[in-house]
Amino acid sequence: MKVAIFFGSKSDMDTMKKAADVLKEFGVEYKAFILSAHRASALLFKTIEQVENEGFEVIIAGAGLSAALPGVIASHTVLPVVGVPLECVTPGKSNGLGGMDALLSVVQMPPQIPVACVGINSAKNAAYLALQILSIKYPEIKEKLLAFRKKLADDAAANGGMGVDL
Repeated sequence: MKVAIFFGSKSDMDTMKKAADVLKEFGVEYKAFILSAHRASALLFKTIEQVENEGFEVIIAGAGLSAALPGVIASHTVLPVVGVPLECVTPGKSNGLGGMDALLSVVQMPPQIPVACVGINSAKNAAYLALQILSIKYPEIKEKLLAFRKKLADDAAANGGMGVDL
């Protein structure tokens, strides 16, 4: 079981590393690629083909601004693609849209070329969704996810009855 992680710029690395961390926690092999849909499309298409040939089963793709990367990848494969809209922030300043531009780009795919979409900068949730997709085929991932969800519920229940000072 393998997941490919794509993102368009080195500046996206800190956010997308969160997806890799979740996959590591669940023992799922992954490979990450920094490839722009606009600046390196030929290499991107070759890499998508390589990922398919190497038996990867889900792709996570993060992109900001026009956020074309998830959709371009989806148009070149039938593997499930989970898009992560990214807020583009140059050190010290934002583009002023807070990632809404990327969110709308990822969710507004044309008919027949779907991309699943998580929240802005939600690379962790993209990894959890990839794990859920893999759990259909891999019972060991399903068991780990069920145990993880039980721990979440137990932790919430342990904190639920506590009074807090605000």
